Parts: sequence; structure tokens; C-alpha cells
Amino acid sequence: MKASKEDLFDNNNHHNGEEGQSYMPLSGMYKDWFLDYASYVILERAVPALMDGLKPVQRRILHSMRELEDGRYNKVANIIGNTMKYHPHGDASIGDAMVQLGQRDLLIDTQGNWGNILTGDSAAAPRYIEARLSKFALEVVFNPKTTEWIASYDGRNKEPLHLPVKFPLLLAQGAEGIAVGLACKILPHNFIELIDASINALKDKKIEIYPDFPTGGLADFTQYNDGLRGGKVRLRAKIRQLDRKTLVIDEIPFGTTTSSLIESIVKSVDKGKIKIKKIEDNTAEKVEILLHLHPDASADKTIDALFAFTDCEISISPNACVIENDKPRFLGVSEMLKISAQHTLELLKLELQIKLNELEAQWHFASLEKIFIENKIYRKIENETTWEGVITAIDKGLKPFTKQLKRAVTADDIVRLTEIKIKRISKFDSEKADILIESLEEEMQSVMHNLKHITDYTIEYFKTLKKKYAAGRERKTEIKVFDTIEAVKVVANNTKLYANREEGFIGTSLKKDEFICDCSDIDDIIVFREDGVMLVTKISEKKFVGKNIIHLAVWKKGETQKIYHLLYRDGKQGPVLAKRFAVTGVIRDKEYHLGKGNEGTKVQYFSVQPNGEAEIVTIILKARPNLKKLQFDFDLGGLAIKSMSSQGNIVTKYPVQKIKQKEVGGSTLSARQIWFDDVTMRLNTNGRGELLGRFKGDDKILTVTQSGYYRISGHALDLRFDDDIILIEKLHIKRPLTIIYFDGEKNAYYVKRFLLEPGERKSHVISMHENSRVELVTTQWVPRIEIEYDGRSTNKKNEKFNLAEFVEIRNEKAVGNKLSDNKIKQISLLEPKPTDIPEEEKETEEQHALDLEFNEDNKNNKGEQMGLFN
Repeated sequence: MKASKEDLFDNNNHHNGEEGQSYMPLSGMYKDWFLDYASYVILERAVPALMDGLKPVQRRILHSMRELEDGRYNKVANIIGNTMKYHPHGDASIGDAMVQLGQRDLLIDTQGNWGNILTGDSAAAPRYIEARLSKFALEVVFNPKTTEWIASYDGRNKEPLHLPVKFPLLLAQGAEGIAVGLACKILPHNFIELIDASINALKDKKIEIYPDFPTGGLADFTQYNDGLRGGKVRLRAKIRQLDRKTLVIDEIPFGTTTSSLIESIVKSVDKGKIKIKKIEDNTAEKVEILLHLHPDASADKTIDALFAFTDCEISISPNACVIENDKPRFLGVSEMLKISAQHTLELLKLELQIKLNELEAQWHFASLEKIFIENKIYRKIENETTWEGVITAIDKGLKPFTKQLKRAVTADDIVRLTEIKIKRISKFDSEKADILIESLEEEMQSVMHNLKHITDYTIEYFKTLKKKYAAGRERKTEIKVFDTIEAVKVVANNTKLYANREEGFIGTSLKKDEFICDCSDIDDIIVFREDGVMLVTKISEKKFVGKNIIHLAVWKKGETQKIYHLLYRDGKQGPVLAKRFAVTGVIRDKEYHLGKGNEGTKVQYFSVQPNGEAEIVTIILKARPNLKKLQFDFDLGGLAIKSMSSQGNIVTKYPVQKIKQKEVGGSTLSARQIWFDDVTMRLNTNGRGELLGRFKGDDKILTVTQSGYYRISGHALDLRFDDDIILIEKLHIKRPLTIIYFDGEKNAYYVKRFLLEPGERKSHVISMHENSRVELVTTQWVPRIEIEYDGRSTNKKNEKFNLAEFVEIRNEKAVGNKLSDNKIKQISLLEPKPTDIPEEEKETEEQHALDLEFNEDNKNNKGEQMGLFN
């Protein structure tokens, strides 16, 4: 009888049916088969082991290569074939895993075309490429004496349960795998930093390690979360400006290739997000992608757009999962490193113990051999006719002399003595035997000392690894804190905005109607209507926003500089009011009444000033009896800038016929304080970093880099600055720029002074030799320096120089004057004197000093608020 429906879903494993048929319930199948499969994938394929940091296929490849190791390269096809004795999953999986190991450039010494992680090119066929174990792998990964062995899948061979790796290999290589209901993603870390952190772990010091990627680039680890689930790493390509219209990508984010990166850029260009005219990929051994910009494109804005819309910035979510005692475990990388350092200590301790046992065995037999030969115990067996008699005779002969031995003499020891050849007995040298025993004793003492001080021994082991293998393994990924890029601020204008003002429609598809402006497809549009209503809405193909539109434009959140001027009649018979306001934040698609909201309200004058410029308007009143003055001027600059919800000031209670603009004056906005944040290398108005001063519309910023460039730029908050800036300040065009630089070609220091030309520009002002660098730069009116000479090459004492007298102000292309013929150790800038400042510039300098004083007060206030000075 067949199993019932209920039986199929119970927890029993089998049911017997007709004619001896066996049935398994569905729940039993799931419980037994699926869980077995899931466990197998997790333990045997996808997730690395904590003990050695390897997946089974990687471990089997390395074990197989150790079997074949003879110092020469082996064909990868041969290695794959030999590995198949241990790994029952075919040659493809072994080959792929081996290529990945080889590309990490740590355990395998490769020869031939092993692919390119930068371009994504695959490796050549296994029959064409060769490999052998690296010296590092031979020293760190293998030791048969400390390895636990198990039978291979077919029982014909022995393979290691874990390799005795004495290094945090898992963190050095990283790991990634997807199992059944479980995933693993451990990011690679820097070789040198792992060794240093392992030493700190053994010293019980704080550990802080961050990934380092073979592709280089920039990384923000503020949300790394020690590699655990829920963390995030932001990665960026390294982009620099080659010239005004060319950008160069030198390094790419980990996980991308030059092909995938270029493809993402092309897609963004096709969508109109970025304006790029041409892309060239010159990548070979190093990445070099040239991006040629359109003439009207901003390099700074394009770099931000590349980060916002392409794979030039990506995010990786780590998930540190490992296998420990046949179970998956989630550990932070710091905990993994501590466990690895302790595991290395235990392995070294085991190796020392094994070595001590071997030395003791050698010492024991050397001492026993000396007793056997010097006391001529071998003669006692001459009359023995049986093997038992020989053993007994030797045993009796040794007994008077074995008190000095460290353990009892065994039968095996006696048998070994009988195997000594007569030739060796006849040539036995007692002095040499004593020297051998003494050397063994010294070596034993050294091993016992290391065992007693095992932590110090392990630390020295790591230091030796660093000394032998650290060359060329310096950090490749630069650690930075990224600024937040708002897509709406950097997206290129890729569409056009049209409007039908009377009917109240706006959109990108109304091409027969009035053209308003170029914009992007993610912009917000601000709309003002004649009835005194304002709203902000997302751009679309066609949208109704209300009839009688008087103004619409692209709106950016947080625009404090753009000031709106509005004169409106309140209701049908109410007075005319005036107001000035900024629109910095709104709820999208919500209608805001700019007046009191009374029916019949009508806007009678509207204007927008990008920098809050003052206006004078002429107001013409309707003629009325007893109204003598029908026209007068009104200065909007006298009104305070308030919020958009303010009702405004009454201008007149009489009906107005017309209002027209008479005059536009200067900005009424106070100069804004601008700071430079050297963490994000950006300007801000939030008080982060160094105060540069108070800036108005035409003010400029001067920057000088160590590589020898100076740049004059505006003060837009989306500007990007070079990482090697050594001077950034508000530009004072009358101040001379003084630069002391080292000329790499002439191997000497030079000083030059020149005046800057007005206008935004970037210029190189030192020699182009690769070793040339700016040593000191200042805009002091009369710069004074002190030179400290190298005492090993000269007895010359320190000197002070007035650079205003030492070198004349010349053209910026001039080489300048040589500073000294002696070898210079250090150059220091001295404090300026009050008398150095020209009389006509003292007021400007005093204002700058007040700004700096304000900055210090501001920092102190912020520090007290944040509890930094408690």
C-alpha cells in the first residue's frame, strides 16, 4: 500500500510500499538532501577556513604544487592534472582558482600571460603558462611536521586538513564566495600593514587595519565596520587634470576594469549626464584613460559627475564570514588578525617543540655513541652467538655510564648502536664528538629560550618576514574621506525646458512653445505665478503648474545667494507690499503663497538677482482725485532679506498702474565666510577647516602645490583642489608671490618672486624635472627666512635672509636666484614685521587679521559645543 498524503509530509525518512518499494517524505528529502548540499557548498567550496585562509580548491592546488616543487616552473596544465587527485570537480574550476591565486602575486611565482586585473583580459590556456611556489609560500605555508593529514576523496592519497600558514593569509589575499543562503566577501589588505598589526596584536596594542587594493585608487573607510556585515567601503578612481580640456584616470576602483569603467562613462555620456568629447584607453602595464572634454565643460564639474554617474565611484559591502570548526562564523577583520597572530605563535611554538625533541634525540644518540665507542662496549659482543645476547651485553655495558643521559636507553637505541660501522668506530674522534654535543646543547638552549619567550620570538619572526618580503608591497590605495556629491549640481545640461505661460504648462516636450533654458533631466524647476503662488516641481515631459506664469527657472537647493524681489497687491483692493527673500528649501509640488493668500492677490513686479544686488524701481500710481504725486522711486535695497513666508513692507495704499526697474546697484549680501577643509579638499561655509576669509562675488583664491603649480580660481563650493597643496589663501593681487624651490636637475635651491596676473588661470613656475619641488611659498610683503645648513658637509652657521633684498620681483617664468652653494638641511619662514606692510595695504591686512581671529573664536565655540575642550 502506498503512503498516504499525510505520510508524505511527516518527519520519518522512509516508508515501505507495495512490492518492497521505498518512499521518502518531501520534508525528509528537504531535511536530508538539501541541507547536506548546503553544508557541502558552504564548507567545501565557497567560504575560506579561518585556520589557513584558504578554500579547499586553493589548499589542494598549493599542496599539489608542493608535491611537484623542484625549483623549476611547471606547466599549469600539469599542476591542474596533479591537483585532480585531490579535487573532484574538474580541471576548469582548478584552473580558474589557480589563475586567481597567481594574479594576487603572493603565493605563486608566475610565468607567461596570466591575464590582467586592470583590463579584465583572461589568462592564456593552461598549456601555455607556467608556475611555481614563491619563496614566501615555501617559507610560510608548508611544514609536513605540523600538518594534520586526511585521506583524499578516493582514499588513495593524503591531503592536508589545513595548511600550517604562519601569516594572516586570508586578510592579505581577501576572499569572495556565494554559498547556499550564505555569502562571504573579505577584502584584501596590505602586506606590510598586516605584519605591523600582527606585531601589535602580540603586544596587546590596539589594531586598526583597512583594505588595500591591487588596482590602487582612493577609498573611504569611514563606514568599514571592521569588515562585518552592514559596513560599506566607497572606492574612487584616481582622476587628475592633464590640461584645461583633458582628464586622466590613472587608477581604477577595485572590482572594475578599464573596459567596464569606460562602458559606464559612455553610457552616462549617451544619457547626457556628462559632456565628454572623446575617450582614449592607453592602458598597458598601468592604467591610462584619457577623457577629452568639450570646450564649454568644466573639468572640476566633470570629475564630480564621473563620481556621481559612472563606475569611477562604487561601493563595496564586506561580509567577513569564515569556517571555524566546520561551522560558519562572522568575525571582524581585527578579530581575525588577532586569531591569526595567536595561531602563528602556536605553530611556531609547535615547530620549536618538534625541533627541541629532534635535538634532544640527536644529543642522546651522540652521547650514547660516544659512551659506546670510548668505553669499547662493542668488544663485549664478540663472544655472543645470539641476537638476544648481543642486546643484553650492550645493555649491561652501558649501564655504568648512562646516568648523564637525559632519558633511559631503549631497545631501539641499542639496535641503532649495533648498526655503527667498524670504519666509523676506528676513526672516532672524541674531541669532534664533544664539539658536536656542545653545539647541540647550545642549540637546545637557544630553542628553549625561544620557547620561554615565544611572544618575542614570534614578533621577530614577523619582523624577518617584513624585512625579506616587504619590498614593493607598499600601500597602493590612498585612504581619504570623500565629500558628498549632489548629482543635481554636477549633471550636464542634457535637455531643454519649454513653457506655455498663459496655459500653465511646462516641460521638455513643448518644443513649439517658448524656450526657457537648458537643463538636465533630474533638475527641479521653480515656478512663480501672477497670483502670488510659488512651487518647485521635478522636470518632466509635460506638466501643468498653473496659469499665468511670470517666472520659471532651474532651482538648486540651498541657494542663499540668489535673492528674489517681489511687489504684489494684497487681494483685490489691498495695499501694495514689497519683499526680498531667498528660496533655500521647499517641499516639492507644494504651492506656497508669497503674500497673505487673499483672493485677488496679484504680482505687480518680480525680479531675480543672482548675488542679492540692490534695485531701485519706479512706481507709477493710477490717477485719483486729490492724489498729487503719481510717480516715485522705491529702493528695494533698504529692505531686509527675509524668509519667503514673510508678508513684506507696505509700499503704497493706492492702486498702482505700473512698476518698472530704474537702477541695479551692488550686492547687498554681506561677504560670506569660506573655509577650506583639508580632509575633503573642498571649500565650505560650515566652519570646517581653515578660514580663508570673507568673499564677495569677484574675489579669488590662490593655491600653490608642491609640484610647482599655482592656480587662481573663484570660490565656488564645488571646486576641487590638488592633494599636494602647500598654500591656499584669499588672493590679494598686489602681494608678490615668493617661492623657494629645489631644482632636481641642478640639485640646488632657488628663490623667485613675481606678481600674479588677474584672472582665473593655472601655471607651472618651477623646473619640470621629476625631482623638482616647492620647498616654501609665501605672500608676505617682505619674507624673511632662516637657513639651517647640513653640519656633516659644512661648518657654516645658520643664516637669515631678507628675500625682498635677496631677489628682485621678476616674471613668473624667471629661474630666480640660487639660494646657497652649501648643502641645506632646513628652511624656516620667520614672522613678518609690522613695518613690512605698505601703508596703503594696512587696512586690508588688519581686516584679514580680524578674520583669522574670528576663525579661532569660531573654532573654540564649536569645540565647546562639541565637548572637545571639556
